[in-house]
Amino acid sequence: MYIGIDVGGTNLVAGVVNEQNEILSRAKVRTSSCHGAEHMIQELARISKEAAEQAGLTTADIKSVGAGIPGAVNRKVAFIYHTVNAPFHDTPFGALFQEAWGREVPVYLENDANCAALAEFMVGSARDCKSLLTITLGTGVGGGLVAGGAVKTGINLAGMEVGHMVIESHGVPCTCGRKGCWEQYSSAPGLKRMTREEMVCSPDSLMWELCEGSLDKVGGRTAFQAAREGDEAAKRVTGLYLHYLAEGITNLVNIFQVEQISLGGGVSNERDEDFLMPLREMVRERRYTKEGECQTRIVKASLGNDAGIIGAALLGRFNYIDLA
Repeated sequence: MYIGIDVGGTNLVAGVVNEQNEILSRAKVRTSSCHGAEHMIQELARISKEAAEQAGLTTADIKSVGAGIPGAVNRKVAFIYHTVNAPFHDTPFGALFQEAWGREVPVYLENDANCAALAEFMVGSARDCKSLLTITLGTGVGGGLVAGGAVKTGINLAGMEVGHMVIESHGVPCTCGRKGCWEQYSSAPGLKRMTREEMVCSPDSLMWELCEGSLDKVGGRTAFQAAREGDEAAKRVTGLYLHYLAEGITNLVNIFQVEQISLGGGVSNERDEDFLMPLREMVRERRYTKEGECQTRIVKASLGNDAGIIGAALLGRFNYIDLA
């Protein structure tokens, strides 16, 4: 049995995964409840033990632990260089996790979007593909590229930070220090920000009713829900969101020309007619190669929120450090 950990902006989730890539049990804790890197690692070890207990296992039954981290990691020594949306900086994750775990266990790290890409490529929507780009639309925007049977991360093991490509050179400040990064426009927080901005300008919008008159209650689905009911202000929000999302995806299609792009994360769960179908049309109109049979497919990731857990668990199963 293997433990897969997904370090998300909202929740930390650990799951027990078997040889058939099935999640047998899981445990989670709110990310905001953790105070600093060491406390977060202690919580990750705790929920990993909890998931193992739920599956009727002990720590001795766990062959390896894998974790998907939203940042730059050194997979060979289980070390985190830095993260943008988590409290890790020059953190010896593997050593600290083993200390909290209470015994030696192989610990593997990878960027969280790379874990999702690995899972989709090996057991999900891209099982029959030769190249895949996975984009996760959550607290940030992550990207993972699989080609030639391996996850591609670049010479410093920190490549494919697609959320931090600039699409508005004088745009919204990003947590990475730049302005106008893609994730400021295509992440869930970016969608919420654009929703709030439109609501302020549109006091008669149905979005106010859906949020009970409070900007604090705006969610990632608010604009899409109101747009489905014909609200013009909400349609402006969803149109703007899809515009920015299509701009970024088109850039990636033009650069990589992968066989498939799989979209994951909460925002991707919207209905196909509201999200995936108009997005595909926007990318089709904007991409460089408009003709020909071989075009990048854009689909929803089939594993949903399980992709990060399954991908992290796969790290130990396939001696992942030798695959890049």
